[in-house]
Amino acid sequence: MPVANNSGIQINYEITGDGPPLILQHGLTSKLDKWNWYGYVDELKRSYRVISVDARGHGKSDKPYDASLYDRKIMASDIISVMDMEKIDKAHYMGYSMGGSIGFGLAEAFPQRFHSLIIGGMHPYPLGDLELEPGVKALDFMLESLEHGMDVYVGGLEPIPDERELNHLLSNDAKAITAATLALRDRPDISGVLPTMMMPCLVYCGDQDSLYPGAVECVKQMPNVTWISLPGLNHGDVMERSDALLPHVLNFLTDDSV
Repeated sequence: MPVANNSGIQINYEITGDGPPLILQHGLTSKLDKWNWYGYVDELKRSYRVISVDARGHGKSDKPYDASLYDRKIMASDIISVMDMEKIDKAHYMGYSMGGSIGFGLAEAFPQRFHSLIIGGMHPYPLGDLELEPGVKALDFMLESLEHGMDVYVGGLEPIPDERELNHLLSNDAKAITAATLALRDRPDISGVLPTMMMPCLVYCGDQDSLYPGAVECVKQMPNVTWISLPGLNHGDVMERSDALLPHVLNFLTDDSV
């Protein structure tokens, strides 16, 4: 797989298909393979040059242990380093959860580099605002468990992950995931970027996700947004339910205004 170098940090990525470039960025504790597992790449590669990225601290990318190195602007610049490596001036971007937070960072720091942004399972407000305490508690649980190792964290998950997901989670580096989790939990308010997001945007979230109220709120401030609510799905469900999400994504990407 190719790699991009961002100030000494190696960012791993994978390219599949031909067409306009579309970058996929996964969430916390995940890796680029997830987009393959749930059928996103197979569908999107029919029309797009799909570039799946391992976020720093994840997959085959480098794994720094300093939480400051997971700042949203730094992680956004990882995406730019991949685009520069591939000589891509502008791309479409799709990010879920932590990848959605990175999407807001891209809108803040590199808006001129994107035709459109697709942001799932995330809002730009400090985690804990808008009655989102369950999300903060989940991250706090992660941090407490990770102090004792990835196996302790995974052992406390409910429902119990299937074998493929279990093996993936256990392959993570606990110290790197801790650093990334701290940075995400303590992320400052970036909602000031919302009125400036003039590129076409798609925001989606499961209505059983604790981040749902923040997602509903943020789209009110976005000037060029399509909003998709996914009924009955929680934060973990949405990534797996490509059958429910991809028709909306494809309709958005093929709209003449995107």
